[in-house]
Amino acid sequence: MPRLTSIRRLRRPAGVLLAVLVLAGSPISAGAQATSDPLQPFNRAMFTFNDAVDRALIRPLAVGYRAILPQQMRDGVNNFFNNLRAPTTLLNDLLQGKPKRAQQTIDRFLVNSTLGLLGFVDIASRLGFPAHHEDYGQTLAVWGIPSGPYLVLPLLGPSTARDALGKVPEFYIADPLWKPDDTAVTVARFGLRAVDIRSRLLDIDRIVQMQVDPYLFFRETYLQNRQRSIVDGVMPERTEASDDLEQQLLDD
Repeated sequence: MPRLTSIRRLRRPAGVLLAVLVLAGSPISAGAQATSDPLQPFNRAMFTFNDAVDRALIRPLAVGYRAILPQQMRDGVNNFFNNLRAPTTLLNDLLQGKPKRAQQTIDRFLVNSTLGLLGFVDIASRLGFPAHHEDYGQTLAVWGIPSGPYLVLPLLGPSTARDALGKVPEFYIADPLWKPDDTAVTVARFGLRAVDIRSRLLDIDRIVQMQVDPYLFFRETYLQNRQRSIVDGVMPERTEASDDLEQQLLDD
């Protein structure tokens, strides 16, 4: 009974950065149970903590944010923050030996920062420069660094040992509004970004609540999405079970 009670308590969304992972829509694969998770007791504790923060703070703010700002303004905020990540993406394009994607990142940043009004309007996509994102965790993977165990970080959400290490440079080489030495700017930057992302994911709360064990759902979704990001979207053939589950989610 304690086990069942614990699972039921975890049915709610587990924090803004956990919810972000569902945006890409990756289904749980048939081999989900085979995932190595030696830190599961710690991870489940962090999952519960992140869930509590989401329920108490992030989600209520996201609901208010969505009610106050119209869709067009929220899209502009999202575009602005995506544009700010261009320097990080560019550096990792180069570190991964992808000059064509690096040029694409430069083109997008220049177009959106000028014609796109500092990035609030995604003009680049309309001109044929699709968006892509790269980070240091992906670069370490391309360099052959093993992922290590799955890891849930406080507030930051799902990760692996490799991805957690890749987050360190973000504090020193990132967008202009990421200032670790300026608490007010950093809190405002991350607070607005977190609320904006969470507001765009409110509609998937029902899908999360349908899961028997949301922890496993988020874990497998994260790991599959990360693998897809590392290989630039070129994934091996999926199983029939995963395709059936994705279709079920779409139908719902």
